[in-house]
Amino acid sequence: MSHHIVEVKDLKYSYPDGTPALDGISFLITHGESVAVVGSNGAGKSTLLHHLNGYLTPTSGMVRIGDLPLSKSTVQAVRRSVGMVFQDPDDQLFMPTVADDVAFGPLNLGLPLEEVNDRVDRALTTVGALHLKNRPPYKLSGGEKRSVAIASTLSMSPDILVMDEPSANLDPQARRRLIELLSTFTHTKIIATHDLDMALDLCDRTIILHGGLITADGPTLDIFRDSALLRRSHLEKPLSMQGCPACGSMAVK
Repeated sequence: MSHHIVEVKDLKYSYPDGTPALDGISFLITHGESVAVVGSNGAGKSTLLHHLNGYLTPTSGMVRIGDLPLSKSTVQAVRRSVGMVFQDPDDQLFMPTVADDVAFGPLNLGLPLEEVNDRVDRALTTVGALHLKNRPPYKLSGGEKRSVAIASTLSMSPDILVMDEPSANLDPQARRRLIELLSTFTHTKIIATHDLDMALDLCDRTIILHGGLITADGPTLDIFRDSALLRRSHLEKPLSMQGCPACGSMAVK
């Protein structure tokens, strides 16, 4: 299962104006892991994710997906293995109908139309959105757009799911449905999020980014119990670990 491995080694990246965003980070994620990437605004989370399938090119350092170091010659193969779900679904949904959006990737792989149609139906069924198949994306709710964006990624049959703030702007019910859906996936998952409760629900491992550096990498529960570490990283404990401020009861985790 080496094609499921994600390795980042001494990765550095600076914005075009010279501002450093990532300052030499390294980690290894193996098959089937679910890993949260957390940090305050500007910590480098989205920048890191955009390196994992070649949307950004490192200033220096290396990204490897399976046996392939990411480069101009391997980027297309890497993108077939790494499925990216962007923070804003509108960045992914641009076709006249939901079915067209979900079919876009498989069609560009040159797959037969029958297989493309089967992938569309299976992906939309997986996310509970088959009934939206013929709807225009601009008429969907935020939660529906999120589900369709995930389906458009799943239709490519990726080995690794990379998701940027998947619960952003969702109402509580849509957020819960998303968490339940993601918990069923056996893919390797890398989730950048401000939603630490979602990270606690889905990810056994958490990486904290702060100032372009990894300041912690370990079991999620251990990291979220470390109040001093969270304060240094400009984070707070998940709400489920904070107890009740009104009655003074303590959280059980």
